[in-house]
Amino acid sequence: MPLTMASIGEKNYIKKINGKEEIKHFLESLGFVSGSEVTVVNQMSGNVIVNIKNTRVALSRSMANRIMV
Repeated sequence: MPLTMASIGEKNYIKKINGKEEIKHFLESLGFVSGSEVTVVNQMSGNVIVNIKNTRVALSRSMANRIMV
């Protein structure tokens, strides 16, 4: 399921990242790699704030939809 459908506070693991290579590289530079643990901290209008590798990152709905957990 995409990251936008994950429940707040629930630990999830990244299974796959969809999109072009440049988008994948951008997300990898933020720590979004397969197998990483990610937790949704807050969600507003589809946009999400997540905790990954002890860092909080805000993602737009379209970017979060590319991350499968």
